[in-house]
Amino acid sequence: MLYRENGQFKTSYRADQQLLPIAQDRWLMLGLLAFAYLGLPVLASEFVIRALIVPCLILAIAAIGLNILVGYCGQISLGAAAFMGAGAYAAYNLAVRLPGLNFLVVLVLAGLAAAAVGIAFGVPSLRIKGLYLAVATLAAQFLLDWLFSHVKWLTHDSPSGSVSTATIELFGLPLQSPLRKYFLVLTVVCVLALVAKNLVRSHTGRAWMAIRDMDLAAEVIGIRPLHAKLSAFAVSSFYAGIAGALWGFVHLGSWEPAAFDIGLSFNLLFMVIIGGMGSILGSFFGAAFIVLLPLMLNQAPRWLGIPISTAAQSNLESMIFGSLIVFFLIAEPQGLASLWAKGRQKLRIWPFPH
Repeated sequence: MLYRENGQFKTSYRADQQLLPIAQDRWLMLGLLAFAYLGLPVLASEFVIRALIVPCLILAIAAIGLNILVGYCGQISLGAAAFMGAGAYAAYNLAVRLPGLNFLVVLVLAGLAAAAVGIAFGVPSLRIKGLYLAVATLAAQFLLDWLFSHVKWLTHDSPSGSVSTATIELFGLPLQSPLRKYFLVLTVVCVLALVAKNLVRSHTGRAWMAIRDMDLAAEVIGIRPLHAKLSAFAVSSFYAGIAGALWGFVHLGSWEPAAFDIGLSFNLLFMVIIGGMGSILGSFFGAAFIVLLPLMLNQAPRWLGIPISTAAQSNLESMIFGSLIVFFLIAEPQGLASLWAKGRQKLRIWPFPH
């Protein structure tokens, strides 16, 4: 009886079209933000924040960007990690060659650099789609991996090919502790998620969904496929570039080209599929599933007191993880966000289902 809309009257178009039209949703969101900023830093240890929460939030940014491209615009991409790498190396070169630049400016410029790369590789989407577009983005992954490994300018002439970042400073304040890095990542995630949510509700977002549902019909009613597809590639790569910069500077600290390999691209695609295609909230669900579940499976034998070798544990973890992915695809193809939406709908009419 607590999740009802009785008495919540909308007296203007602005109130009817707000982001969270139900008051309970607004209170829940405020509670989650208060817990994230005030409660979680007190309850969670520095190890949990550094090893679990920060990577989950950063990958959620990349998953949101990929969801815009795949879930909202219907353009298959297998090269999301390459665009993350483009953002990471762009941020590294900006920090090295312009040491006095504010880190927030570095993030934005890294995202713009990744967006330019995404637009360049998004041009083939005007002629091809489906499996052929997936292969084209896969070629982008391999090409950018080769560039990261062989172009010495990107690594500032590093002989080993790996790069190390300096301490992040924001407005003169060094961000060395996991807690300060967490607040930075959390703020960036909140801003980008809000922008993405409003963007998919705008004219541009409706154009993306029209292209996804039927591109020929969308073109007939006046939507420009060139603008819609390239804007989706640009926004998706922009988010991936910012996620890559945060992944390199905040989470890793130092990395080599293998840090942005095709395995990461597949994991990002799994996040979108499991979390829910065409859902911003599903990107967070998918990121939490991919990041937390393998760690839980890794610790399960110890919790249950079952002696098992390291090799068998690794193989068993991969088998269970893959089986759960297949199970979710069969049982709930719309993803975890669909389960959340169904639960909210049942709660709205409880205890009088019909």
